[in-house]
This record gives sequence, C-alpha cells and structure tokens, in this order.
Amino acid sequence: MKTISIVGGCYNEAANLPELYARCMAVLKKFPEYDYEFVIEDNCSTDNTREILRQLAAADHKFKVILNSNNFGHIRSPFNALLNAAGDAVVYMCTDLQEPPEVIADFIRAWQAGNQVVVGVRTGTRSGAVMELLRRGYYSLLRKLAAGQQIIPRFTGFGLYDRCFIDALKLFHEPYPYFRGLVGEIGFRRTEVAFIQDRRKHGDSKNNWMTLYDIAMTGVVNHTKLPLRLAVLIGFAVAAFSMLTALVYLVLKLCMWNTFQMGLAPLVIGMFFLSSIQLIFIGVIGEYLGAVWTQVKNRPLVIEEERINFKNFR
Repeated sequence: MKTISIVGGCYNEAANLPELYARCMAVLKKFPEYDYEFVIEDNCSTDNTREILRQLAAADHKFKVILNSNNFGHIRSPFNALLNAAGDAVVYMCTDLQEPPEVIADFIRAWQAGNQVVVGVRTGTRSGAVMELLRRGYYSLLRKLAAGQQIIPRFTGFGLYDRCFIDALKLFHEPYPYFRGLVGEIGFRRTEVAFIQDRRKHGDSKNNWMTLYDIAMTGVVNHTKLPLRLAVLIGFAVAAFSMLTALVYLVLKLCMWNTFQMGLAPLVIGMFFLSSIQLIFIGVIGEYLGAVWTQVKNRPLVIEEERINFKNFR
C-alpha cells in the first residue's frame, strides 16, 4: 500500500491544527487504497501549539511531530519537514488553513493520472487584494529576470510531490532554499491545480514586510545573475551619459563664455543620482555575498529537540 504524507511547518498555530487535521483526514478517507502520515514541524511556538501537537500524535500514531530547539525561520523549518516525509507522495502545505485541504483530493487524482509534480496555483484570494497585486508583479518580474528557468506564477509551494522528486530534492543540500524555484528547476512531469486562497481563520499571519522581502530576494539571488550584470550595464550607460553631458556643457561654455553659468543644481542632482545607483547595486552585491556566506557556513537546516512517532531519531 502506497503512503501519502501531509507535511507542513507551524509557529503559534494551536487554533488551526485540529481543524487542519480533521479536514485532511476527511480527504484521505476518500482514498482508502492509500496509507497516510502527517509530518508537522514546530518552530519553537510560544503558545500551546506543542500541547496540541502532542495530543494529536497521542491519538494517531501516524501523526508525526518534529519539535525544533529554536525558531529557525519560515523557510528552513518547513523544508526540513518535507525532507523527512516517507510517503510515496508528499503534500506540502501551510498549516494556517489559507490553503484549503480539500484541494488535496485534486492533487491525488492528478498524481494518479501520472503527474509526478502537482502544484497548486492561486487564481484568487479572499485576503488582501493589494498584497495579491504585489505578489503577481513580483512573479512577473522574477520570470523575466530568471530567463531560461521555469518560475511558476502564483505558486507558493502548496502541492503534491512524488517520491522521485523528493529524492532529487535531497541532492541539492540547500541551507536556505527557495523551494518554489527548485520545483521549476528540478522538473519531472508537472501539472497545475487552481485554487482560491482562503482568509486566515485564527491567529495572525507570521509574515511581515521583512519576511516577504527575504523570500523575494532569496528567489532573485538563487535563480538569476541578471542584477549583477545590470550593475555593469547601467554603469557603462551612466558613464556614457556623464561624458556626453560634460561635452555639451563644455561646448555651451565655449560658445557663451561670459553668459553661461552651470550652477550648483546639476552638480548636486548628479551627485545624489550617482550615489543612489551605487548604493542600490552595493546592496544587490551584498545580497549575493550573503547567499555565498550562507552556503559557506554549511549549517544544518534546523536543530531538532524532539521527535514524536518517528521510529528512529536521525
């Protein structure tokens, strides 16, 4: 009997976990030909999330829990849970119920049809419209920057992945992965399933502008070198423009020696313009250096404090 794994990370999601488990089980019961497991990784929650996880694990020995020793962030912790899933098919999802568990049924049917990767593509949202517009703009920009690489628009990682994909994913040894980009990069036969993102029922979103910026820059740094090359191209363009402006001013001064006054405004504007260009690209270079620094340190994804319902602790 093949196994389907339901995988996710959580942080302060005590109010959502029981409903998540119940709704996922309702879907899994429609497919009695498959066994199942849950792998939920807690990122050192400060509410009673761990108590809820222990209760669910005590009631169902197929509900597996990984408890981290600290909060290792919104990227590394769920990715570690994904790598520890043992199923023939692995469903990767958030635990905040914004990704409806009922869509898993469509994922399984698409997998049964021979697709090794089934990705959930958000066609709409019942949450903020402004944030949705910003997300669409970002994915459109990333697809243009990452020429030659498949970036799936409106895809957050929610999907079903065959065991062959999970085994390939383990070959990358990414200390700070951009999973959405890896899905397009690894390949395999893929299809898309549309869904509408729900509003968060309980609790507050753990994402803020800094975490969203972190995800966005991780995607850019991991999948394109174009910003670095733009720095060179813009440098040449600005240099050429500066030389042309200098020649124009020289000609005007020679032709109108006594009446032409250059003034301070062009100098001040030019100085601030060039300084801003330099600061932007120093920041871009810093992002790439930060990514290299993360790779060089080669730290583990997380440090685990405890595992529940796992036969072996690795």
